[in-house]
Amino acid sequence: MSSEELRKQFHYFLDHQDELVGLYLGKFVVIQDCQVRGACASDIEAVEEARKKFEPGTFLVQKCIPGEEAYTHTFHSRVALPPECKTGN
Repeated sequence: MSSEELRKQFHYFLDHQDELVGLYLGKFVVIQDCQVRGACASDIEAVEEARKKFEPGTFLVQKCIPGEEAYTHTFHSRVALPPECKTGN
């Protein structure tokens, strides 16, 4: 899927997030051609089912939950950088 196509599918999700959450709360939906093509309980299941029907790279799997948590991840690290690698040194 080209980055433009992926962006198009993601914007479909954003534009319809409230509606999709109402229909598929907690499920992972398969979006292709700006349409929901299926919903599954897990992301792995959604990808496996979508790959049976669609060419890889032509669909988006998105978890249907409210808010930015649906599409935002924060990663924390406990790595301690040596002084010479810290900003400003």
